[in-house]
Amino acid sequence: MHLPIRPARLPQDAERILEVFAAAKGIMVADGNTKQWVNGYPSLEVVQADVERNGAFVVEDGGRIVAYFAFLPSPEPTYGTIYHGRWLDDSQPYHVIHRIASVPETHGIFRTITEFAFAHDRNIRIDTHRDNRIMQHNILQHGFTYCGIILLANGDERLAYQKIIQHNRL
Repeated sequence: MHLPIRPARLPQDAERILEVFAAAKGIMVADGNTKQWVNGYPSLEVVQADVERNGAFVVEDGGRIVAYFAFLPSPEPTYGTIYHGRWLDDSQPYHVIHRIASVPETHGIFRTITEFAFAHDRNIRIDTHRDNRIMQHNILQHGFTYCGIILLANGDERLAYQKIIQHNRL
């Protein structure tokens, strides 16, 4: 199933994006991931920053927003140093996928997002919390390679992954 992706628009999409974040947090907590996305994160201010960088996107199903993600060009400051490993390629530009959130009743979101990402760049990086087993499963299932640990600006660690494709190949 192909779901359309479009740039997020504020303020008109704000309420629905927050609902999608709440649904995603519920999925994470139900799976035992209680330490990621706490203390109001991600907020509308974070989404606004993504919008200002032309990197805020929503996925729709039947005209209804069912997912949000950020797709941002390099450099990603927190990816400058990687511990206990190395990037597959640290010399070429890349894009980063951040803040994937979706409602539980819509499936295939990760695939939809990665197809979008690889249509725009052949070198993609992504990271996730150690407790986010669902995201780790999706990342590995879609051919990303575990590269090591990065630290967020607040010092929290994240598992980092990268996938590089040859032109016109997923």
